[in-house]
Amino acid sequence: MSIAATPRTTGQPAIGSPAKPVFCVDIGGSFMKFAVSPAPGALVPLEKVATPAANWNDLAASLATLIERNAQAGDPASPLALSIAGLIDPRTGVATSANIPCITGRRIGDELSGILGRPVLAANDADCLTLAEANEGVGRGHAVVFCAIMGTGIGGGLAIDGRLVRGAGGVTGEWGHGPILNTSVELDGETLHIPRFSCGCGQSGCVDTIGGARGIERLHHFLHGCEETSYRILEDWQADEAKAARTVAVYLELIADPLALSVNVTGASIVPVGGGLASVTPLIDALDRAVRKRILNRFDHPLVTPALRQEDGGLVGAAVLGHQSAGYGRESAVQGH
Repeated sequence: MSIAATPRTTGQPAIGSPAKPVFCVDIGGSFMKFAVSPAPGALVPLEKVATPAANWNDLAASLATLIERNAQAGDPASPLALSIAGLIDPRTGVATSANIPCITGRRIGDELSGILGRPVLAANDADCLTLAEANEGVGRGHAVVFCAIMGTGIGGGLAIDGRLVRGAGGVTGEWGHGPILNTSVELDGETLHIPRFSCGCGQSGCVDTIGGARGIERLHHFLHGCEETSYRILEDWQADEAKAARTVAVYLELIADPLALSVNVTGASIVPVGGGLASVTPLIDALDRAVRKRILNRFDHPLVTPALRQEDGGLVGAAVLGHQSAGYGRESAVQGH
């Protein structure tokens, strides 16, 4: 598979010309957050409205209304940059989203551009968080940023020199749909053989089947025969409860291998973690220690670390995407680390 960094725009702005404001929307299955970025590195939240997820015409009309109500914050040529919960094929621009069904099968950027009369760019939410972290988060200043999403399931994204890397089909960074490398875990003198669970993608044994919150619950049930929420399991683990401690120990052994492989393959010097599990700091700290034991490089800074832009990563990443498309970007003194 050929993977290349997103090319820089060929039509660079005139030297000294001010950046145009960028309208930004983070479109989730339930709500849309609308903001304007007057310049690279700046973001002004404006509105939050319900997402008309099932009706394309209503979605387009809602976006038009948001822009019209806030026209004074931008100008007629201001691009609209979208973060969406779904996938966008970079070859065709066609979107796929389970949470926003009305955009599935549509060339969302081109179609909305025709309706709204302005440039429209779009990226999925994981890629937008990656851009946000690489430019305005913990990855700022790092040459290669691998963003790991650890929520209900597992996802990710990759940025090089602050710019998004888009691979075939738009699935760069999707470490959740590679196989768990070793399903035999040595723990307290015992060898545990973990089954390769079926994945929603059609494969078996994907990292996604055990790496996210639902995966922790699945693993706990396999090990102990009882149903429990990931929230409770992780609470009990932090309180040194024996069953939870066993579950998390096995979890870390299984997850650290594929994440370390991702670090070695990409050459990342920072791995911001997004998603619900990122809020459990002791878990991310433990994962950081486990990954460090498995990689070739040695770092004097945290490697696997909670993302800084968890709350506004969609909007911040969309803003970065918009400014970069126009040839602007905040200087970040990127280093190789």
